Amino acid sequence: MAIINVTPDSFSDGGLHDSTEAAIAHALACVDSGAQILDIGGESTRPGAAPVSPEDEMARVLPVIAGLRDRTDALLSIDTYRARTAQAAIEAGAHIINDVHGLQREPDIAAVAARFGAGLCIMHTGRGREKRADPIEDQRFFFGRSLAIAKDAGVASETIMLDPGFGFAKDTVEENMALLARFEELHDLGLPLLVGTSRKRFLGNITGRDAAERDAATAATTVALRLKGASVFRVHNVAINRDALAVADAMLSAARHIEAAGNAQI
Repeated sequence: MAIINVTPDSFSDGGLHDSTEAAIAHALACVDSGAQILDIGGESTRPGAAPVSPEDEMARVLPVIAGLRDRTDALLSIDTYRARTAQAAIEAGAHIINDVHGLQREPDIAAVAARFGAGLCIMHTGRGREKRADPIEDQRFFFGRSLAIAKDAGVASETIMLDPGFGFAKDTVEENMALLARFEELHDLGLPLLVGTSRKRFLGNITGRDAAERDAATAATTVALRLKGASVFRVHNVAINRDALAVADAMLSAARHIEAAGNAQI
């Protein structure tokens, strides 16, 4: 999943693709690099970012979606928590709704997903609430509420992915790394897992590098999380993460063959 920020103020690439033409060109370049999903957002989610109006958000993203829908076979995702924007984006050609508030800011967004049969990515966040001390317990608590909203709205479970929300009110390196280390416990939720570690601040704290220089660290987390069962990777640099996934998948394949050979000898 390639990150397509049509924003002037995103933490890593704000202003680089904030025109329709630049965003479309960047998205198509990401497809050439191997992206299978394009996640298009019109409002920065970095801490302290200025909110935008629904009208401004739609003015940024809808022309990009319309410009891409007939130019690529990649799935188009709308990165929004607003039900109005989500519906307009689906009508413009988007296939997936990616909500960083996990349906809990505007619950009507779940009804939009259900009505159109759209894919739905539900992200965990700790912003604006008191978190449980145990990170996995907090994930289960939050997703329990979100999945109840989705069920009540009639969202089909097979359309849902969950995102543990690395960096979203996970304020320390230790909290993010604990979530990474215990990631496999989230499989108990029974749904595919999407991850977004790309260029996040905790990687900068570990490496000492600025946001634009964190792609190697991102790729390291991509390998670690693939080995722990993550299915979708939301990234800025598609090529380096595709390479990282190729290596991780080759190792997983080798491990399966070794296990199968061992079982055959028993």
